[in-house]
Amino acid sequence: MIRKMTTPFLIILFTLITFSYADALCVNVPKANVRTGPGKNYDIAWEVYKYMPFLKVGASVSGNWYAVKDLDGDVNWIYRKLVSSKLKCAVVKKAEVNIRKGPGKKYSKTSSGPARQYYSYMVLKKKGAWVQIKDEWNNIGWIHKDYLWQQ
Repeated sequence: MIRKMTTPFLIILFTLITFSYADALCVNVPKANVRTGPGKNYDIAWEVYKYMPFLKVGASVSGNWYAVKDLDGDVNWIYRKLVSSKLKCAVVKKAEVNIRKGPGKKYSKTSSGPARQYYSYMVLKKKGAWVQIKDEWNNIGWIHKDYLWQQ
């Protein structure tokens, strides 16, 4: 009897713990360093810009640093005040993609494109398979969802 009750309880508990750490985060400052460990003493893995999305997969003991996964699947660390869970963001995952004036190939390309791999954007809305994005300079356009990694 105890065994039957324990197994579902453990599954639910594990699920809650897993999902509590799997949060979508976006860089909310113009530029941020992503580090190899939870602190300024660790090497800079790479420098990212506003609206770069990450998936939070853990936190330091102090809670000041988040372990984050990027579009390549790499896990590094970022200071918690440099990211927000209140924004929806996306990053280009292909070498180069067109930014359109509307949600479809029939729309012309914007003057702010093309977008290159690792360019990051805030997601404004979605329409079918298209995502309306805004860059850090407030340029707005549309990119097909297949070319973006978003959380």
